[in-house]
Amino acid sequence: MAPKPSHIPEGALEAARAAAIEGGKLALSFFRHGAATSADVSYKDGGSPVTEADLAVDRFLKARLMDLAPHFGWLSEETADDPSRLDRRHVWVVDPIDGTRSFARGDTDWTIALGLVEDGIAVAGFVYAPVQDVMYEALPGGPALRNGAPIRASGHGAIAQARIAGPGPILDAMEAARTPFRRMPRIHSLAYRLVHVADGSVDGALASGKAHDWDLAAAHAIVTAAGAVIETPSGVSPTYNRTSTMHEPIAVAGAALAGDLARLLSAGPIARAAGHKDAIAGL
Repeated sequence: MAPKPSHIPEGALEAARAAAIEGGKLALSFFRHGAATSADVSYKDGGSPVTEADLAVDRFLKARLMDLAPHFGWLSEETADDPSRLDRRHVWVVDPIDGTRSFARGDTDWTIALGLVEDGIAVAGFVYAPVQDVMYEALPGGPALRNGAPIRASGHGAIAQARIAGPGPILDAMEAARTPFRRMPRIHSLAYRLVHVADGSVDGALASGKAHDWDLAAAHAIVTAAGAVIETPSGVSPTYNRTSTMHEPIAVAGAALAGDLARLLSAGPIARAAGHKDAIAGL
């Protein structure tokens, strides 16, 4: 087998940033604030929606990004998986519209999520919120940025009074267990939820065990650059470009808080609410 190329073409990441914004503008052409999208809507197996806009943005981003770096792999929610990505050192990992349900009903908390994975690690990411015209980003070795300004996670170190965003069933279970946190409004785009940890507007974020590479990779690069971590109930950080794209439940925060939240997700009713496959009944 030929060696895996290691070169990131000069200017590729800057062009990817521009492509994410252009993809957002394309999605906005189908968006109706407070009303149903003008795009045709269909449903995948399992009932998840996909719109004409998702597919249009996916085609645009794939053409643009693969032209920038033809030797990179490609993984997207809306493209049939090509196992050849597993042989590539670098892989674009894309969700053309993260938060499709929100987009389709006219809510504003959806994003374009575009990440670059190197040897399984998220090394660069762009999470663009088109309605707000807000870009979160991180490049290899650089700081996390929000519209060009450096951002940093809050570093809140304990669950007590921590501002936590996450799926309703998980937060309901935490409240039922009398966990002393501050519940934040639901942010439907998972990538958008995670980058709110990066800018310090929430202290921690949670996701159930249904997230895929394309939901996490772009935001993972950004939250890491902002001084936060992503931790699973197994005590590890997610890696990407594996055969399976699905992940365990995750907690995102500064290291101490993320560890405490990940332990909450590992057992009992909170773990069951998060869909953790190894939840321990009765604990």
